[in-house]
Amino acid sequence: MPALRKLHLTNAAGRDATIDFVGLKGPKPARLGLPGKEIRFSRYLAATDDGLHSALQARFGDDYAEALVDGDPEIDLEKIGQAITETNAVYLSAEGEVLHAPPEWTEVIFAPDGTEKDRRDPEDVEANVNDDMPVRWTGRKMPRADVARRFVFDRTLQVRHVDGLTYDYLFGMAQELDVSDQVVLIAGGPKGRDPLIFNRNGSPYRGFLEGRVDGERYQLLLHLSNMELKRPAPPEPEGSAS
Repeated sequence: MPALRKLHLTNAAGRDATIDFVGLKGPKPARLGLPGKEIRFSRYLAATDDGLHSALQARFGDDYAEALVDGDPEIDLEKIGQAITETNAVYLSAEGEVLHAPPEWTEVIFAPDGTEKDRRDPEDVEANVNDDMPVRWTGRKMPRADVARRFVFDRTLQVRHVDGLTYDYLFGMAQELDVSDQVVLIAGGPKGRDPLIFNRNGSPYRGFLEGRVDGERYQLLLHLSNMELKRPAPPEPEGSAS
């Protein structure tokens, strides 16, 4: 069973409660291979340092195609094809040199058109989804179908009650949203205007709360998105002034 985490949540009336949430599991991926047959993946060494482009270029010059045909210098017969078992991650610099110490990070800010705006040292951003600070029902609602078309959902969390009182609390939320066929934006911060950040230096998300009710059963889903789909701007007519 997935581990439960706590969420401090306010409703439309500004009343707050601490409840649980859990990540939803997606469907199992398709199984590879034939029915009843076990499939095993193996890795084999395909090249050595002496067989890479830079090494061959240094030995034979820029045009070394004829050397490959005549002597296969890129193939080390004693090493190529060996099975690879355990591996260790090695980080390289832009020049291909092994890094023996962690690199210094630089945060690069890009504009919507892809141009670089700024560079700065990264700043630690604290999580704002915890037991102490409530995330807020903003009152900003959107039709459920519109949200599904406009936003890309990265994760979905199920919000769950912990006792009878929080059942009534969450059931009322789910019923209000289900009857109106809408979702409501959930935000963090003291004024309920900040994106949701679940872990320190984690990705910021917009949270959309959706409710589903079937008799006395309910499902309250918090959809998380950090990408909005926008229609591209139409191209300018040829010959128009810039």
